[in-house]
Order: sequence, then structure tokens, then C-alpha cells
Amino acid sequence: MLLKLQQIIVKPGQQMLLQDVSWEQLENILEEMGEKRAGRISYSHGWLEIMVPLPEHEKDKELIGDLVKILLEILQIDFEPFGSTTLKNERMRQAVEPDTSFYIQNYAAVIGKNRIDLTIDPPPDLAIEVDITSRTRFENYEILGVPELWRYTQQGLEISLLQQGKYIKSQSSPNFPDIPIVELVNEYVKQCLTIGRSQAIRNFRNWVKNNL
Repeated sequence: MLLKLQQIIVKPGQQMLLQDVSWEQLENILEEMGEKRAGRISYSHGWLEIMVPLPEHEKDKELIGDLVKILLEILQIDFEPFGSTTLKNERMRQAVEPDTSFYIQNYAAVIGKNRIDLTIDPPPDLAIEVDITSRTRFENYEILGVPELWRYTQQGLEISLLQQGKYIKSQSSPNFPDIPIVELVNEYVKQCLTIGRSQAIRNFRNWVKNNL
């Protein structure tokens, strides 16, 4: 007897791992889960992980995404935000959904697109993962060729840059050269928890305008 996806319950903060999932089954699962879903997926060579984030994960994701948008806008850098769109490449048997993602260098290639197919589209220039409960699968992003990956954990922000097919840790971001990104993100996420999101965002805008 085949299980239907709606029979499977994954609670916030939990993950479910399925093996021997074909590409066709993956596509069907994504369609059944729909666009506006709580769960995120990570798929590699038949292994499918479905994770449902906690509410605090969503708050951190939104805040960090907003900080990036503010930086790009004030610096007048063209970009296309793609949120947690599914990044997939059937040939590579890989799919992953970042918490948020941005096309910056390659923004012109995706103008007007709603979905990304990495067999024809370039990968996003920046993907962001908030790992409060789950472990980011770096291998997905490495294989798909995402040049810069940010991972925010309870210890703060980590930046990984793709070099010769593997991620190496970095203290700086090539998308934001000469800007102390790690310190900024850590500081304003912390401010959000103490003085609230609105004031933290205002403080960040003021810092960017006064210092850049």
C-alpha cells in the first residue's frame, strides 16, 4: 500500500529522511506539497530530506534576508531575490531549497522568471541557510555550483565560498567587499531580539548610510 504525502506528519523542528526517491517521485512530492508550504526539501541521488522549521528560524531568515536587501538597495546594486525557491538540476540528481537566495552578478539572467532550472539557469550568487534545528547539506550547494553560502546558527554567521568545487570558510563576502558582514549580521540579529525588529532595521539602515 502506497502512503500519500498528506498522511505523513513532520512537526516543526523535525526532519524526515526518505531513500530511493526517484526524480519523478520528487517532482510529484514538490507538486503535492505546493508553493506555500511549511516544509523545505533537500534531495541528493535518491535521498530526500523534508524539514519543517521552527518559528524562530523563520524570523531569523526574514531578518537576514531584509539586511541583504537593504545593503543592495542602498549600495544601488541590481539584484533579483528568489527566496526559498527550489534549486534543482535533474542531470545532477540534486535539489535544495535555501531559506533565501539572491541573484546579484547574474541578476539579468533571471529577470521575469518565477522558477529556476539549473540545467539552463545559473545558480544564485548567494544562498542563505538558517540552521537552528537542522544541518545544512553543503554537498547540494557544492554540486549545484552556488558560489557563496551563508549559514546562520546559534553561534552566528558563517560564510562559505566555493573554490575548486569545495566550500572554504571566509570572514568576508565577495558580494559585499570591504564590509564586515559577519559582525553586522550577528549584531543586528542580536539587536532584533533585544529591541525588536523595527528598531534593529532602522539602526542598520542608519549604519549603512553613515559608514558606506
